[in-house]
Amino acid sequence: MFARRIAARLYSTAITSAKPVEGFVGAIGNTPLVRIPSLSKQTGSEILGKAEWMNPGGSVKDRAALFVVKDAEERGLLKPGGTVVEGTAGNTGIGLAHVCRAKGYKCVIYMPNTQSQEKIDLLRMLGADVRPVPAVPFTDPANYNHQAREYAEKLTNAVWTNQFDNIANRRAHIETTGPEIWSQTSGTIDAFVCATGTGGTLAGTTRYLKEISQNRVRCFLADPPGSVLFALQQTGQLERTGASSITEGIGQGRLTDNLSPDFKLLDGAVHITDEETIAMLYRLLDEEGMFIGASSALNVVAAVKVAEKLGRGKKVVTVVCDGAYRYQSRLFSRKWLDAKGLFEAIPEDLRKYVSLP
Repeated sequence: MFARRIAARLYSTAITSAKPVEGFVGAIGNTPLVRIPSLSKQTGSEILGKAEWMNPGGSVKDRAALFVVKDAEERGLLKPGGTVVEGTAGNTGIGLAHVCRAKGYKCVIYMPNTQSQEKIDLLRMLGADVRPVPAVPFTDPANYNHQAREYAEKLTNAVWTNQFDNIANRRAHIETTGPEIWSQTSGTIDAFVCATGTGGTLAGTTRYLKEISQNRVRCFLADPPGSVLFALQQTGQLERTGASSITEGIGQGRLTDNLSPDFKLLDGAVHITDEETIAMLYRLLDEEGMFIGASSALNVVAAVKVAEKLGRGKKVVTVVCDGAYRYQSRLFSRKWLDAKGLFEAIPEDLRKYVSLP
């Protein structure tokens, strides 16, 4: 089976190595698996977070960025001096900007103009040509993904990396994230849960863990308000659950090509409210010193819910996607929290961390 072949090929040596790696791209992956003590004690299970903020570009999307570029190179679509174009809500663009600088490609990013200023500024600092456009549904021809594709098609020696439906994204997690988690838990993982935007992380990791464990590992979708995937997994219907969410880059209105092949492998789904997400974000900062983004906090809430569902003594892994510094002007702003109706969701003794006006 391919999962065992990948494990044998990639992990004949230890996951973490003292040997030097080759440049920026060599540093992508092999992130630690962090036990979260307070939540492990609370649930009576091991709550483990894959520390993806420790990738060199700061997020789990470094993995997808590297693999979609590698795929274009391998297929002869991208040659030296070429241009990489993507439509992205942020972190994939940041990963692509890093990878393009390391490999000598130009990088053009189309993104919704609703994204945090920190991410837009960082992309520009990394040399990307950033083009914010109005946020409209995928069905609208003016959607940022369609604009990215159309721009790439006008250029020579250019690729639209198409992160949502390019299954090289999913392949990144079949070949790296899944095997790393399996090795780091010595094959004793009981469950995996995470949210999905493009679907690559959830699909690829689920595919690998299901196959290597002979379907023993249970895998779950975590879904924010405004997404259709929770209802799709529960009822088979594409129906939105709740309104829009404060989380960026996760939740979906459709089933992407990355997620589609593995969606039926999922054992269940959990819907996480913004109130639960923001409370966990502040709790992890206070109790664990973890300064993480909203999507990461949502994933941790989901891990707790899955652990409670499965019962004590389990080992539940989730993905800590990135840090909070890309969103701090929002998540730690009293004005923004009040506007979203979320200030009261923060436990009273933790409101001291709301340090921005």
